[in-house]
Parts: sequence; structure tokens; C-alpha cells
Amino acid sequence: MPGYDFHSTRLYVSTPLAARAEVALEARQAHYLVNVLRLKAGDQVLVFNGRDGEWSAALTGTKRAAALAVGSQTRPQTTATDLHYLFAPLKSARLDYMVQKAVEMGVSRLVPVITRHGQVSRVNAERMRKNAIEAAEQCGVLVLPEIVPQLPLAHYLGEREPDRYLVFCDEAAEVSDPVAALGTLAPHSPLAVLIGPEGGFAEDERVALLRQSNVVRLALGPRILRADTAAVAVLALVQAVLGDWR
Repeated sequence: MPGYDFHSTRLYVSTPLAARAEVALEARQAHYLVNVLRLKAGDQVLVFNGRDGEWSAALTGTKRAAALAVGSQTRPQTTATDLHYLFAPLKSARLDYMVQKAVEMGVSRLVPVITRHGQVSRVNAERMRKNAIEAAEQCGVLVLPEIVPQLPLAHYLGEREPDRYLVFCDEAAEVSDPVAALGTLAPHSPLAVLIGPEGGFAEDERVALLRQSNVVRLALGPRILRADTAAVAVLALVQAVLGDWR
């Protein structure tokens, strides 16, 4: 990541960013900068909002009225990879991990889908967003993924964009070389990746998936992976073969 500052504190803000703009801080952000990091007026941080790139900013004001004075842009806004990640909901700690890793791997949309054998029936979208922001702040990511409300798998398939390739991971797939299977697709194409529940897909779900157009069914090797591990494995494969690692 050329020109990236690995040492300065990065902060996500929702307000527009431009030279000489003033950004009011939320109470938790002010507490973090002033009381946890012990920053003082004039100290520099980096800020981004997912739209206007990354900017340097100086801390101003007091503890109760802390704000940021925006200086110059340090990095222009990047464009998100057209990569959707669909997943059966996981329990809290593992879902936190999965969301963070998906953001680090360049996912542009997170879609929780309800499947027959899933163990969790609801996700906390606000918690997902907080984890996405935390990962972006820590890893220099400038684009936050869209977080879609959860929906049944059948509903997603019924409204799916037919031209978007769908890669779904299935331990029952007879694929000995997932890299070769992905290599049949055009690089940088619109893509969705689906990881099912740890109980696997129901047979009718598998049939419905295989009836879709532009579908690639993959196995991720001879070992059974936990869903959060499978997320990292398949996203690494996709980015290496088709995505922004090329």
C-alpha cells in the first residue's frame, strides 16, 4: 500500500471531508483520543469517511468539546472491488472475526442469508457495522462494505443478478482444484461468494443453487473448515485468481 502511514491513529467519521473543514467528534471518539491515547490540541490523526479519501486532521477543543480541524488529503478515495460476501449467520465472536476479515479482504457488500441448517437466526447489523469500521480503521481500508439486512437464501436466489457470478462453497463438491475452477471466470467480473452454515446446505438448497446461471461450486480441500476460516480461505482464493491481487 504505497504511501500508507502505518503509525498514525485513523478514525472513521460520517461527515464530509475537505480542507479546512471542522469535524465534531462523538463522545466515544473524543474519549478515545483524549483520555485513552492522551492526545493534546494540535496532535495529528488521519480521518476517512468512505467517500472523500483520507485526510490529516489536528485535534482541537477541550475534552468535552473536542473536534478535528481537517488539513490536507493524504490518500485519494479508492474504489471498492465488486465483491459480495454471503454467509449463514454465526455466533457473536466468530461473526465479529468474519466481518473484520471480510473488510480486510476487500469485500464491498456483506449479505447474511438464512439457511435450513444454520444455528443462528438473527444478526446484529449495528454490531457488524462497528466491526467493519474497526477493521477499516486499523488496516488502512478506505471503503466500508454495504451491510444488507438478512434474508432467506431462497429470497436472494429469486432476486439475484443473473450476470453476477456466484461462487458457493460446498464440502460435497467434487472439485480437486478450486484455483482451476475459478480460473474459468473472467478476472475482475462482478462476483458473489457464498459460505453456508457449518451444518452444510440442505439438499433442496444445493439443487436450487445449481439451477442458477453463472454458478461455480467449490470444495476448499480435504479438511472441513469452520465457517469463519472458510471465509478467509475462499476470499483469498478469489482475490488471488480473479480480484485485486492480480
